[in-house]
Amino acid sequence: MATLPPIPSPPQELKKPSPWLHLVAGGLGGMCGAIVTSPFDVVKTRLQSDLFRQKHPAHIGVLGHSGGASSVMMGSIPRSSTNLLYNFVETGYIIRDIYREESIRALFKGLGPTLVGVIPARSINFFAYGNGKRIIAEKFNNGQENSFVYLAAAAIAGIATGTATNPIWVVKTRLQLAHGDRKDKVLGGSWACIKKIMREEGVKGFYKGLSASYLGVTESTIQWVLYERLKKLSTAAEGRQGAVWQWLGMLGSAGTAKFVASMITYPHEVLRTRLRQPSVNGIVKYTGLWQTLKLVIHEEGARTLYSGLSAHLMRVVPNAAVMYSIYEGLIRWSSSSGSALSS
Repeated sequence: MATLPPIPSPPQELKKPSPWLHLVAGGLGGMCGAIVTSPFDVVKTRLQSDLFRQKHPAHIGVLGHSGGASSVMMGSIPRSSTNLLYNFVETGYIIRDIYREESIRALFKGLGPTLVGVIPARSINFFAYGNGKRIIAEKFNNGQENSFVYLAAAAIAGIATGTATNPIWVVKTRLQLAHGDRKDKVLGGSWACIKKIMREEGVKGFYKGLSASYLGVTESTIQWVLYERLKKLSTAAEGRQGAVWQWLGMLGSAGTAKFVASMITYPHEVLRTRLRQPSVNGIVKYTGLWQTLKLVIHEEGARTLYSGLSAHLMRVVPNAAVMYSIYEGLIRWSSSSGSALSS
């Protein structure tokens, strides 16, 4: 049975064979994670949007209004608006109804622009972070990595990623908010959506939600810093128990880091979705980050800032595990292959 290569120590991490490997490994990991968790992404986007909430109030659970219908999914199950665990069940029922009412393809709405966005986004993020922490450590910290190095590299990577890929996420959001009624081909596809945005909103339309994306840099920064620290702790704890335990520790570190970062910073996801919504009857309801925050709280309550959290967590935690395992696997495979060739 083949054994997994051991997790390299921090000094070895600074000597990765090729800076471009971060680009390839990050893109591949992001692509696989996005495909596996696409249905949860669709549910999350719809729950975050007030357009979906207005059309389907019965689908809204914990993180919507506390009043309203007393049941969810046409009365099949009583709703508990304060039970977070129930919302994971509710997410499953929403996926079921999307499948029944719109077909299985609706569960993968926006996957095209998601992949078009995820591959460069993850490539840019992992490339900027992986090489950024090496450069920052060498220039400012005598080649040693620490939390400051991780934080600075993660912030730079997050800003670069958000700026480069925001237009793609705007298109993805618009596609996911289009209901799957066969008589209503509002967007019709990615290219039709791009032309529609350009015609009605101009180039500025592709950068809606960018301010919220920059706010979201805090999430990726927390995630990277926490992941690096947890990975070191798990490596030290499991180092004597074999490579399999080290990999399990790495997967646990990736999932835990994403879970904590998401819980802390999730409201920016809702604000970003609202900012990227299409206009209704020519009226743009959400015009800026602060205006959107005040309007959402005033009209729907602060709890709405956590709409779709259950679907989000069900998507991003396994997504992070898949993405980081592929990324780390390729990095270590390259490191071990390079060492074998040089010896």
